[in-house]
Amino acid sequence: MAEKILIIGSGPAGLTAAIYAARADLEPMMIEGFARGGQLMITTDVENYPGFPDGIMGPDLMEQFRKQAERFGTRLVTADVTKVDFSQRPFKVWSGEDEYEAESVVISTGASARWLGIPGEEKLRGYGVSACATCDGFFFRDKEIAVVGGGDSAMEEALFLTKFASKVTIIHRRDEFRASKIMAQRALDHEKIEVIWDTVVEEVLGDNSVTGVKIRNRNTDEVTELKLDGLFIAIGHDPNTKIFEGQLELDEEGYIVAEGSRTSVAGVFAGGDVVDKVYRQAITAAGMGCAAALDAERWLESQETP
Repeated sequence: MAEKILIIGSGPAGLTAAIYAARADLEPMMIEGFARGGQLMITTDVENYPGFPDGIMGPDLMEQFRKQAERFGTRLVTADVTKVDFSQRPFKVWSGEDEYEAESVVISTGASARWLGIPGEEKLRGYGVSACATCDGFFFRDKEIAVVGGGDSAMEEALFLTKFASKVTIIHRRDEFRASKIMAQRALDHEKIEVIWDTVVEEVLGDNSVTGVKIRNRNTDEVTELKLDGLFIAIGHDPNTKIFEGQLELDEEGYIVAEGSRTSVAGVFAGGDVVDKVYRQAITAAGMGCAAALDAERWLESQETP
């Protein structure tokens, strides 16, 4: 028998959708993924989620989301979705050899920040290495930090970080920014921002927290060390939508095209960073998950009406 609602992904959007769907007696099934919990699982202190005045660790917050979803009857499957077929109802979703059918689907597979893949980066992620200025900038008040990147998002991150840091260094591998002229000029004109051109970061230094980086000039091959308290990677995000290619309308960057939470296939809904390339916050993802579950509930009711 087909599930009434099947949720793919278990970040703030997916788990909020599960809570709302479960409380609406839709008996949701969630295929949460082996890397469950989304990007908050690699975040240390979360101080901007309402209801936690003293802050909360990212993994602890996601564990509370998960327990709440389970409390109302969400059934969790710890596996990765490998294939979907949205061409007809009931929709089909596979995890390896296991096949599931559902009358409606909520997609909340999120997006993954692009990383440099250099020594020290993974070890110090959450301990001075970040991919989200609005999440972590507050922790770097009066500190010296660097931003890697040259697009609009890198300029936005750098400008936002000037609210907290004493100095922000933009490290860019080329001799000019890819960012729009207005964003690039704002960064270049800012008194707290300095730019190191034609340079790549080769290693993040530090044991328990970031103390600096090794950088290499691409023209001269000279390697130097730059003392820092934090490193922000702003080279873009990739939405986790590979399995939906050919099944749903995606934009040129691979994000799901949605009107509200409604995708190009009736009965398939989406929320969180798999749709949102602007805000990328836990609170906005949770709100989108709520909307997706409510929209799915109303849509299912409309299908049952004679």
